[in-house]
Formats: sequence, C-alpha cells, structure tokens
Amino acid sequence: MRLATIRTAEGTRAVRVDDSAAVELGFPDLGALLARPDWRTVARTADGPRHELAGLDYAPPVPSPEKIVCVGLNYRNHILEMGRELPEHPALFAKFARAQVGAYDPVVLPAGSSAVDWEAELGVVIGAEVRHASPAEARSAIAGYTVVNDVTARDFQYRSPQWLQGKTFEASTPVGPWLVVSDEDRPLSGELTCTVDGELMQKADTGDLVFDPAALVAYISGIITLAPGDLIATGTPGGVGHARKPPRYLTEGSELVTRIEGIGECRNTLVRESSVRESPVRESRFRDTPARG
Repeated sequence: MRLATIRTAEGTRAVRVDDSAAVELGFPDLGALLARPDWRTVARTADGPRHELAGLDYAPPVPSPEKIVCVGLNYRNHILEMGRELPEHPALFAKFARAQVGAYDPVVLPAGSSAVDWEAELGVVIGAEVRHASPAEARSAIAGYTVVNDVTARDFQYRSPQWLQGKTFEASTPVGPWLVVSDEDRPLSGELTCTVDGELMQKADTGDLVFDPAALVAYISGIITLAPGDLIATGTPGGVGHARKPPRYLTEGSELVTRIEGIGECRNTLVRESSVRESPVRESRFRDTPARG
C-alpha cells in the first residue's frame, strides 16, 4: 500500500495511491492519519474523492514531522572499503521540517555555499509512539519506507564538529513521493541509486545497513520518544561528491534522481536561492571572542 500527501487547489490531502487513481483518506496529510491508532485500516478502506495519477503534486509524505533524525555512515561495505571498523553505535544528527521538499520539487542551492553534495538514503517513517522499544516493538512501530536525499552543504557542515548547519538548509531535502507501508514478512533489501545529470553516482543495497531500521528505532527510542510521522534517514553509501578526486558538487540546473527499488524515486532540479541576504553572522566576530562555556 502506497500513501502520500498531495497538494490540491483546496490544500493538502492524504491519499492512497492505487494503480488507477489517488484516493483521498479524509485527512489533510499523512501526519494526521498516522496519529490515529487504526490508521492502517482507515487507509485500506477509505473511498473518498479520486485524483488522476498523472500530474499529482506530491508534498513530503509527512510535511511537518515532530522529528527528523538522521544517521551518519551506515553502509557496511563502504565502511570496510575505507579500512574503518564497524561502529558500535549509530552517529545521529537532526534536520528541521522546513528542510523537506516533495519528490519532484526544486531543491534549493543554499546561498553562500559552493559545495552542495548528494546523499541518497532510505527513509523510515514511524507509525506508532514508541519509547525504549524492544526489537519486536521497534519493527511494529515502523509505518513504512520512503526515499530521501540528504542534500548537504559540505562547506557549512565542516565549519564546526557539529553537522547541523550543513544538513538542514531550507528546501534542500527531497522526500517521497510516498510512504510504502511496511510488511514485516518481507526482508528489507533493495537497490538504492543516485544519479546526477544521468550519471550514476551511488549504488548500494539497503540490506547492507549496519544498523537496520528496527535497530535504529530501538536505539533512538531509548533516547527520546518517537512519535507517529517522525522520519529517520538511515545513512548514505559511498559515491558522494565530496569524496571524489577532485570533489564534485551539485550546480544550478543539475537533475538529481534518487531511487530505491520497490519504494520509488525522487527527481529534482537544483535551483539557486532566489532571495539572497548576507548572513549577519560573520566568522570574524568569533576570532577574538573569549570562550564563555
């Protein structure tokens, strides 16, 4: 079952994407649907107004999640290829909801950055509140999967040891086009690819994750309660532009295609930020400022 949030002339609508039409579910977006404990039954049985599939305008599946939690390096083969040991715990960072764009929306190149990179990732959407989850509870709490590209401004990311400022620029992270509802009996393994202007940049199997979706849900829920609609971006494989020699980055007009077998694809064009204002924060302000904490 595929569920999505689409934009209409009357506002956003949660829909079930069937083979012949998108059927409204009676909720403004998937976040509102997932807040119901019976959301699976509601989604399967809904028979609301229908929309033709051609030309659907997809918003991010959950436009305003409570949390977006992202994972650092998490692909086994890539870690071993680099001669590193597999991590004992996942490396976590966060994004804000305004970083999201839909599966076919423009992706904005941040003003002031000249090193914008791609990171194809499997997205996990939470379907039930969970805290200190056991492995079984973690699996049950997963609503399903989606496609994410953690587009990253590398020059901002490495300004400090904390990555947030390079990871959460507004309108930079495509998510979608839909949520594929999870089936616990189906092993999670599918080909993940990223192309830039038709050239293959990343290719991996989601079954190669060091920390799989259930393990991530269990770990993160030990830190903070995961709520319906929360998004976990599970990490990217090798092939990012920053690691190439010479480095390669996204530019205005680039076409970025992120695809996961059995889930879907995002297809986005890079555009320059239209309204550029110089940041009031200048590096020189901090050079001679004494530490205060």
